[in-house]
Amino acid sequence: MIASPTIFDRSLRRRRLDRAAASHARAGFLHQRAARDLAERLAMLSRTFPVGVELGARQGGLARALGEAAPGKVGLLIETGLSARMLGSGPRVLLVADEERLPLAAASVDLVISALALHWTNDLVGALIQARQALKEGGLFLGALLGGATLTELRQVLLEAEIEILGGAGPRVSPFADAADAAGLLSRAGLVEPVVDVDRVSVRYDHPLRLLADLRAMGETSVLAQRPGPLRRAVVARASEIYLQRFSGADGRISASFEILTLTGWAPGPTPSSGGRRDRGADVVEHRIGALGEEIDRGHDRQEDHGDDQAVLHRRRPAAAGNEPLQSQSRSHAASGASAGGIG
Repeated sequence: MIASPTIFDRSLRRRRLDRAAASHARAGFLHQRAARDLAERLAMLSRTFPVGVELGARQGGLARALGEAAPGKVGLLIETGLSARMLGSGPRVLLVADEERLPLAAASVDLVISALALHWTNDLVGALIQARQALKEGGLFLGALLGGATLTELRQVLLEAEIEILGGAGPRVSPFADAADAAGLLSRAGLVEPVVDVDRVSVRYDHPLRLLADLRAMGETSVLAQRPGPLRRAVVARASEIYLQRFSGADGRISASFEILTLTGWAPGPTPSSGGRRDRGADVVEHRIGALGEEIDRGHDRQEDHGDDQAVLHRRRPAAAGNEPLQSQSRSHAASGASAGGIG
């Protein structure tokens, strides 16, 4: 068996999460958004899940979202994560575990769920295979991870600034899975009836340094195994100038793109008598697309307090003719057995 390449330093990933644990409550707005979305999807399924396992848990955020949006859907939720500090404490079932090496018995759980953790695995297909093996027949995998369009603006300006100042550039933003390939990854892992839903979010900041501070506070800074040295101040300053020139709005605030891919797949087996396979899964995706437009107030930015980082989640209703387009929108992709791709 050929070992997967080491793209990410998992020990550094754990330390990043340890550091971010103290700031997660104020900076974890993307993780909270993903957790709410996953909970809403489960709420629309007719079946329940006696035993579920969460991968990459963050201080009980997904458990709270399930309690609010999908009460009673998951009987026992086992929360696992790489960082004990990020897992937190309390009257919950907690387990320090690496998403790349799941300590789960075969066919032991009904649900594997994850909110923005699996994009840091070196072998995403391998992690999905382990999830599928842990699922009982007809069990559900439901996971959200960052996609390839995430931080495209930051990637561009850092590359340009380093080339301009240093004459060359190294990778500064981690690679992410591509939306077009994600359904194929589920199929390669042996999960059936895969669906990929894409949620694009534009987050606005006063200055690029605020974005960098937020990424640090989220625990989402790069952990590339082959990473260049620290960013020089001159590069950061020049990158900020380019960012403000190229990606700021009329109000002077810059936009940062995040793409959240939600992957749904089922362990092979008979259709549960309570329903919840293909037809219900399609309902979830279609309803979520409609619900996203209904929930957004077009006339006002939705402001969320993230301490000094002052991030603004900028979302609007679907545009009518002549109106401005959505800055946050979803699309669904049903798998057709397409060939899988690796992490972008």
